[in-house]
Amino acid sequence: MKPFFDEFYDKYHRDLFQFIYYMVKNRSAAEDLTQEVYIKVLQSYQSFDGRSSEKTWLFSIARHVTIDYFRKQGRKRKKIMDFFNWEEKGESIKDEEALPDEVAELNDRMREVYEALDQCTVDQKSVIILRYIQGMTIQETAAILQFSESKVKTTQHRGMLALKKRLGVKGGSEHEA
Repeated sequence: MKPFFDEFYDKYHRDLFQFIYYMVKNRSAAEDLTQEVYIKVLQSYQSFDGRSSEKTWLFSIARHVTIDYFRKQGRKRKKIMDFFNWEEKGESIKDEEALPDEVAELNDRMREVYEALDQCTVDQKSVIILRYIQGMTIQETAAILQFSESKVKTTQHRGMLALKKRLGVKGGSEHEA
């Protein structure tokens, strides 16, 4: 079990920690939740049936652990991410391998993005993080969130439109309200 866990940890730890950190925006909580995910992985690895990739399975566990954390905190809305680049392609988020500590030093515009994301639904935040920050495909995102691919696309589109509206960004879609 130890060789499996060491390889699993080396492969996914950075992405897992960043995903959780972007969701909860608290380093200490992210560290605790990451450990909780690893405990759940160790407890349930025997029952992993391979219907999805290990990474999809891991991020699905992480999402559930994070949602449980939100419920325990009694809060539905959390600030989660940054690095939007509204000028290029209209909907891309830069991830230049920034560490969570670096993310904490955002400029005023990024703080506005955090505040706008605070108004998004948990589903919209989850889709945006998985698609843009984690770079997952629509199929992987759908598997993790247990959504259909069309629901991922719709949720992503609505989330990006909501962010643009809240941030006062013009353009990017000819169907904006």
